[in-house]
Amino acid sequence: MTYPKPKTDELPVDMQALREAVRTKYRDVALMPHGKYHFHTGRPLAARLGYDPAVVERLPDAAVESFAGVANPFLLRRLAPGERVVDAGSGGGFDCFVAADQVAETGRVVGIDMTDEMLEKSRRVATALRLGHVEFRYGLLEEMPVEDGWADAVISNGVINLCADKQQVFAEVLRILRPGGHLQFADIATGKPVPEAARSDVDLWTA
Repeated sequence: MTYPKPKTDELPVDMQALREAVRTKYRDVALMPHGKYHFHTGRPLAARLGYDPAVVERLPDAAVESFAGVANPFLLRRLAPGERVVDAGSGGGFDCFVAADQVAETGRVVGIDMTDEMLEKSRRVATALRLGHVEFRYGLLEEMPVEDGWADAVISNGVINLCADKQQVFAEVLRILRPGGHLQFADIATGKPVPEAARSDVDLWTA
């Protein structure tokens, strides 16, 4: 299945302005993980969302403190040893480290993010944990730096809602998944129509 790609002028919000606003917000979460935000973060959030406490407890603070997901994509299906996984919007790397535990050293985990500070943090933690089967790449979800059909599973946690061109994001997910692969994502959705003025307000997208 393919999705028609919207023209940039048909999107509800200025895509570049939205990306910069998201970068600014999550740069702060990377550099000041214990700051006050309109969302929960860190270990208390992981506990609230039902992550395996034994796995979370083994991780250092740097691997968990910038976690800002909205739910637990691993509740949909536990990853299998040896699987190749892409985390679309990996942030500080928390979900990648959880995935790394599930796929074991025979698997591969690739995290994709567009915030330099988040990538620096996640790479530093992966090196400290000696996770040679985990890597982090700079990229946009609309143009993921992953080859066609590479992934057995794509996970994402509270990031697709921050993308203006969701059709293109899902087209990319389908492109990088192998036939029969799994999409396991958690996100924010609304069951009511959103007014046009709100859809075009960058501040509301990030708040």
